[in-house]
Amino acid sequence: MTTLQGRDKTALIVIDVQNGVVEGAYKRAEVIENIERAVAMSRAAHVPVIWVQHSDEELVIGSDTWQIVPELIPLSGEAMVRKTYRSSFEGTNLEQILADQTVGHLVVCGAESNNCVRHTSQDALAKGYDVTLISDAHTTTGYEWGGHVVSAQAVVEEQSDNFNEKLPGRFARAIPLAQLSL
Repeated sequence: MTTLQGRDKTALIVIDVQNGVVEGAYKRAEVIENIERAVAMSRAAHVPVIWVQHSDEELVIGSDTWQIVPELIPLSGEAMVRKTYRSSFEGTNLEQILADQTVGHLVVCGAESNNCVRHTSQDALAKGYDVTLISDAHTTTGYEWGGHVVSAQAVVEEQSDNFNEKLPGRFARAIPLAQLSL
């Protein structure tokens, strides 16, 4: 259904599952296990896996906090995208990687639900991609803002609950890993 002409393939995007990002994250072990399963499913179905790593003053390139968690191991030849903004599209080569592989449908998982997962997913929709969020394969940490506390569970659930929309020529949906078909 994508609005991107000639782009009928799917890719799995694994966003910011880095030591310094998911330390203390909501349901960390369960989410990483589900991401690991989604990666294995994608590889078995010959669906490209694209790894995204964020860098900033706290996630310095090459540092331990910047590294992808040891439970997940990118394979040689799988695309790696380094970013400095919340959206994996902004200031990166992600769009070119997807175009080169004729991808029009993104399956999204990773961290943080309310930041990089949300911004990447919304940008993808705006660019014409179909987007499937794996509802039990994204996570975040809770936070305090403007004097109120927001739990990580509420953030994760809100992102999954609200990521279901049919747009002209494309869709956004959130489904659990058990319902994912590649």
